[in-house]
Amino acid sequence: MSRFVILSGPSCVGKGPLYSALRKFYPDLADNLQQVVLYNSRDPRPGEREGVDYYFRSRAKIEELAKKSGYTSAIVRGDLQAIELASIRAILDQGRDAFFEGNPFIPAKLSELSELQEIPTLKVFLAPLSRDEILFLKDPLQRTDLEKLLPDIMRRKLLRRTKRQKTILSLKDLENIEQRVASAIVELREAWKFDYVIPNHDGEDSEHWDAFYYPIGDARKALLAFAALLQGETPPRVEKWEKDLLP
Repeated sequence: MSRFVILSGPSCVGKGPLYSALRKFYPDLADNLQQVVLYNSRDPRPGEREGVDYYFRSRAKIEELAKKSGYTSAIVRGDLQAIELASIRAILDQGRDAFFEGNPFIPAKLSELSELQEIPTLKVFLAPLSRDEILFLKDPLQRTDLEKLLPDIMRRKLLRRTKRQKTILSLKDLENIEQRVASAIVELREAWKFDYVIPNHDGEDSEHWDAFYYPIGDARKALLAFAALLQGETPPRVEKWEKDLLP
């Protein structure tokens, strides 16, 4: 039976390279996934393609779409995104799995829609910290402020990724990074709503995805875990987070 597969997590946590690695090393699994293309108000990043990664439209245009029946939208790290519900149905009707790779805010909106609640789903969240690490860091004895530490972790990843893409960062680039940094802990608080959480320290800035042909480190572990979930298995590496895990 076709299903709706959701891979979500904070910006730069590694969702994109995980999907790319799946296409390379598990082509049969990847071929059954057809990506749902969202509308996005931001400008394309280097290498992104219209109609493949997103439909890039002005904010005003997306606001118009969001008012129409059959669309839902959300503010995502300062950008406005929208999704057409019919695009999900069209993929499922072809006998393939509809695949969403992105933020957790759009899936949250979709879960509120009665017309999609009967669709089988597999919801996977990619996290930059494990449950055990969070429990350790939130222990008062560690004197660690997670609301400061997590932004610093994600800021370093985002800075490295953006420097690889552009070399010289503009003020707009830095402002965009800070928007994504501020959103990271908000997005992590959504992880408990997902079926599975995969801890992954190798974000999109990591060379572990493709510098050595085969993924290594956490990149490899995340790939193996995601592939196993798609095959109906429950690998030992995946976690289930409780609602109050994060402060």
